[in-house]
Amino acid sequence: MGKIKVLIIDDSELIRQILTEIISSAPDLEVVASAVDPIDARDKIKQFNPDVLTLDIEMPKMDGITFLRNLMRLRPMPVVMISTLTEHGAPATLDALEIGAVDYIAKPKGGSWGNLADYAEVIQDKLRHAAQSNMSARDSLTNLASPDKVVSSNDIQENNKKFKPAKVICIGSSTGGTEAIREVLFDMPTNCPPILIAQHIPAAFSASLAARLNKTSVITVREAKAGMPLEAGNAYLAPGDFHLKIIEKNGRLITALDDGDKVNGHKPSVDVLLHSAISCVGKNVVAAILTGMGNDGASGLKGVLDHQGVTFAQDEATSVVWGMPGAAVKLSAVKHILPINRIRNGLLRACER
Repeated sequence: MGKIKVLIIDDSELIRQILTEIISSAPDLEVVASAVDPIDARDKIKQFNPDVLTLDIEMPKMDGITFLRNLMRLRPMPVVMISTLTEHGAPATLDALEIGAVDYIAKPKGGSWGNLADYAEVIQDKLRHAAQSNMSARDSLTNLASPDKVVSSNDIQENNKKFKPAKVICIGSSTGGTEAIREVLFDMPTNCPPILIAQHIPAAFSASLAARLNKTSVITVREAKAGMPLEAGNAYLAPGDFHLKIIEKNGRLITALDDGDKVNGHKPSVDVLLHSAISCVGKNVVAAILTGMGNDGASGLKGVLDHQGVTFAQDEATSVVWGMPGAAVKLSAVKHILPINRIRNGLLRACER
């Protein structure tokens, strides 16, 4: 196989130069061209036929979001956004992922790229996985509009079902996960068991993601804080840069945040969440691993299954990257492999009385 062909789209000459250095230092990656804005990029996409694009969000002539929307309508292809690692930059990055970008490269705080070695390996891995990603996976997602917390007829039907009060749902995901989680939570009934989510995401983005998920879900979705009691109809998203755990205090299950080392290269880690859930509720854990690169969550999911809990993995056909689900399947940690649009009902059925 030939090298992965990358087109860089960024109005900053410095960023183009730095990215070119980083990408070109990998033996399997090649920068075939760079463009100063989306207008320039259109011609170079036709000329060089790249395998993957890096795309800045804020650019002259046409912003990155508008260009991405046009690209996904006319010529869908893998795109990795160049994103500002700030709360201000989070909504635009999440918009890009919703439109169809595979992943993002976060500019360090202050916009300074500093020591290239700190970012080179991560950037190279993101581009490799993006180039090999499943672009048709987004076709399996429902066109989700905000339910404005109005209870749907489906929700009323689910609310008539009884769920075991001891059940706890845990969900882990990474690349492609922001939209996969949205699909799972949309139309979750308001009496569903408490849901805990570990999505690999920077600290500056997690609050925005929780707010976005809350807007498109009937249930309440919040960024987790320490000491929140686990309640039905609520989902708790791990804040970036903290592990999310379940602990028991005074006979109640509550959330806990752990500022320890990364696990499997991530904080929050899916494995940390799942192992804490096993310790507290054992066989009453119902867990799912969704799209993402790497193997975080595989050992935790195996632990859930070994303790007679119920485990799910998103199938390869609907996963943007089948790294995490695939690793769990390889470890024989998965009881049910389902497309993303069937994960929600699978989780609920496993929690019924």
